[in-house]
Amino acid sequence: MNLSLDQTIYPNQQALLPFALTDVLIEHVSQTKQPLLHFWQLEKTMILGMKDARVPHLKAGVTTLQQAGYPPVVRSAGGLGVISDPAILNISLIIPRDMQTTDSAYEKMFQLTQHAFPELLITTGEVFDSYCPGTYDLSCAGKKIAGIAQRKIKDGIAIMMYLSVSGPQKERGQVVKDFYRASLAEKFGQDGYPPVNPDSMTTVDSVMKNNLTVGQTKTRFLNAFSQLTKEEITQVDSQNWLRATKKRTDYTEKLSRMITRNEILASL
Repeated sequence: MNLSLDQTIYPNQQALLPFALTDVLIEHVSQTKQPLLHFWQLEKTMILGMKDARVPHLKAGVTTLQQAGYPPVVRSAGGLGVISDPAILNISLIIPRDMQTTDSAYEKMFQLTQHAFPELLITTGEVFDSYCPGTYDLSCAGKKIAGIAQRKIKDGIAIMMYLSVSGPQKERGQVVKDFYRASLAEKFGQDGYPPVNPDSMTTVDSVMKNNLTVGQTKTRFLNAFSQLTKEEITQVDSQNWLRATKKRTDYTEKLSRMITRNEILASL
């Protein structure tokens, strides 16, 4: 029987918590060899990649985010910045490393998403002018709906996807574009940072035109996960899981590392 973890939407002051929990979950899967699914959401937040924290004018970029109402955090996984808010579902598929390659792990998340939305034709391939472009961007009708990153610890892998379920995707894109314009100045769109075009992305709800909710999306992924693993899924609250597995000490340690990683923002 496989696990699915969830919790209420994290407020801004707790935005580091899901990243600390992800690292605990990767180590757990590394030990148990049992895959699991983790859902999480944040209030309006800009999640910066570590490369984003090295832009030449970080303070100016952060100012634009704060003015737009998207306070930033720096995550531990690779990739570049993405927006998070209550209409975006973050999904981590955490699996044993086994013989997985980087591409085969990405392929598992793609397959899971396609199973969750069998009525959609989802394609993979970099959308170069989206935010956080990557080889395994997921698109419908030429517009990006999701981006995927990976994090590996010991013998576990987290394939982490943000899925734009609904909401103002063009506004999100503009927030990210403004961040890069301010933080890169004349080097906007250079040195591996994307020339963000807000029109390059859309939401699943816009594609389906059926008022899709985050709750409905979770149900679709749970059903797909059960079908693909041929296992029933036990759904648990993440905090209850931490207490039951006595992982609180590990969690506190991971959180401390995230706080250290985000000191660069606190010092601006």
